[in-house]
Amino acid sequence: MGWRQLARTVCLIGLLGSFLGTSFADAQGFVGGTDHVMVIGTKISPPFAMKSDDGAWSGISIELWRRIADDLHLKYRFKEVSLDELINGTAAHRLDGAIAAITVTAGRDDSVDFSQPYYSTGLGIAVRRLSVFDWLRLAEGLFSVRFLEMLGLLVAAVILVGFIIWLLERRHTEHFGGGVKEGFGSSLLWSARTLTQTMPEKGPTTLPGRIIAVTWLVVAVTSVAVFTAGLTTYFTTYQLEGYVRGVQDLYAVRVGTAAHTAAVDYLLARGIKFRAFPNPEAGLKAVNDGAVDAFVFDKPQMSWFVHAGYADSLEVLDANFDQQNYAIALPVGSPLRVSIDRTMLHILATQWWDDLRSQYLGAD
Repeated sequence: MGWRQLARTVCLIGLLGSFLGTSFADAQGFVGGTDHVMVIGTKISPPFAMKSDDGAWSGISIELWRRIADDLHLKYRFKEVSLDELINGTAAHRLDGAIAAITVTAGRDDSVDFSQPYYSTGLGIAVRRLSVFDWLRLAEGLFSVRFLEMLGLLVAAVILVGFIIWLLERRHTEHFGGGVKEGFGSSLLWSARTLTQTMPEKGPTTLPGRIIAVTWLVVAVTSVAVFTAGLTTYFTTYQLEGYVRGVQDLYAVRVGTAAHTAAVDYLLARGIKFRAFPNPEAGLKAVNDGAVDAFVFDKPQMSWFVHAGYADSLEVLDANFDQQNYAIALPVGSPLRVSIDRTMLHILATQWWDDLRSQYLGAD
């Protein structure tokens, strides 16, 4: 190998080493936080991110980030932004990361990188508590489609049996004789009294008529018993448990949710009509005021709001659906992602993390 070729090789190795060393130093400097002050986006999402009157931040997500930053020796400052900006700002590198109660979704994953999830939850439903009998609800129930259908079937049966008795008895029994007004009117009244078990004094005299009468009496007793039991169960159930007991009931009531959240995607995908509110506080107030019947939102956050402001008037149902995972949003290709994931996995396995969740959520 000539001295020129050797010099060229040494030069190339030096340039390569310089490049690799610079890249490694940049990554190390960024992770180590010696100069760069990271801008971490967040928004008020109790109990995961909360802001006091003096501007100090606290909450499950906030404390987790502080622990991660301390372990990785990162310098940072929080910046309050909107929910959309948490994702859009991170994607456009206006933010170095974002943390609050950010749900991992397929759409968001196209724009940013997510860390390992640190909290798994789901959507919940908030409704009004029913402590006294609600006469307005009772009136609404009396004019419901289900009730009117049941009533219509009984009325139709009364008319049909009355008409059959009139046809069979009009030429044989004076009580049912005459034209439509007299004869059919009498048979219709007889059918209605038999249904209500108020036995009329005069009845059919022909054999076919008496067979129909006995059959109708048995059917009437059974029908009234079933109708009464069903009606009692219907109103008792909804009075004690509410008109909304799960996801299946959302199709028949007025539903609200917070705009630009994962709950919107869930409701749209299932064809459930809803009213969007600017924030969960406005939606829960609407439930409390009777403007909507149910509010769908992230369950732990909603439970926090209900406990804080509506403990006596609203309740969050036990239903937990559409699993949600909260994670830290980072710019695509962030050199911090691997370090954050490793550090977070270690933190999530500690007693400190269990104590933190218990502090804000109790026994979740």
